[in-house]
Amino acid sequence: DQLMHIVFQIKHFNELSLTGLYTLLQLRSKVFVVEQDCVYLDADDKDQDAYHVCGYQNDELIAYARLLKPGVRYKEASIGRVISHPGYRRFGAGKLLMQKSIEQCQLLFKTSEIKIGAQVYLLQFYENLGFIPSSPPYLEDGIPHLEMIYQP
Repeated sequence: DQLMHIVFQIKHFNELSLTGLYTLLQLRSKVFVVEQDCVYLDADDKDQDAYHVCGYQNDELIAYARLLKPGVRYKEASIGRVISHPGYRRFGAGKLLMQKSIEQCQLLFKTSEIKIGAQVYLLQFYENLGFIPSSPPYLEDGIPHLEMIYQP
């Protein structure tokens, strides 16, 4: 199985190496700015207080998410900037990433209350992980989103 070799590292911003930070910002830009053709400021001043979930296969960053403690984006903990590398989609990397991210939110923030702002086309993906819609659809950076809450 191609994804049996994902190694996850969870690091607070202050623990990231410069190379690690550069790599995750590069992947975020590759997917959210270039691939999704979306002009927005990715460096939003939330990274410094976040935990960064990085999934590596053979030293290549192929999955990434950002964990925010309660009160930073929502009153609940949140998982955002969720990415599977374009070359590794449909092999389950996103699902493994989200399972690891949910588990880490519960461990790090001592809560199972997790809210996400999900792209609407990924609704079923997140529902299969235990999230339920909690807002009507809205546009964020020109892309339809909706808020979802984790219901374990």
